[in-house]
Amino acid sequence: MKKTILTLSLSSMMISGQVLAFELTSQDIKEGYPMAKTFEFSGWGCSGENLSPQLSWKGAPKGTKSFAITAYDPDAPTGSGFWHWVAFNIPADVSQLPRGADIQKLGGLESGIDYGIKGFGGACPPVDDGMHRYQFTVWAIPETTLSLTENTPAAVVGFTLNSVALAKTTLTATYTR
Repeated sequence: MKKTILTLSLSSMMISGQVLAFELTSQDIKEGYPMAKTFEFSGWGCSGENLSPQLSWKGAPKGTKSFAITAYDPDAPTGSGFWHWVAFNIPADVSQLPRGADIQKLGGLESGIDYGIKGFGGACPPVDDGMHRYQFTVWAIPETTLSLTENTPAAVVGFTLNSVALAKTTLTATYTR
């Protein structure tokens, strides 16, 4: 008798016999579509409102004790991409963020990003550099508090998230100047 092995990704879980995927949606940004100027950085030659988009997620796996959120541009002409948002220790009972979210009011932390600030930094690709992708990712974390601080470099936070996350879900929007 031949055995069939079914492997589910870590970003899915079984509920009442149905697979519920860990999923990220937004009222402000859509997968593969350009973002509005509202989400453009204010500085570095950009004049947007520098607001983070509204985000909602569902289907986090069992054992999730907190969330982290990152926004990353893999197309930045740096050789290492560009971190636009690094937030963690967001309580597990949070499942959405309003536009312009204040992570600290939720009990979470934000570390420095590649603009040299803490908090959200909107899109600001170089003029005529073509389309850039902005990957907004929500990470399901099995710990209430990660051993990271607001001074932990974004790349170290990213490394840590990749090593401990139960699951992650990503929504990728675009921006061009």
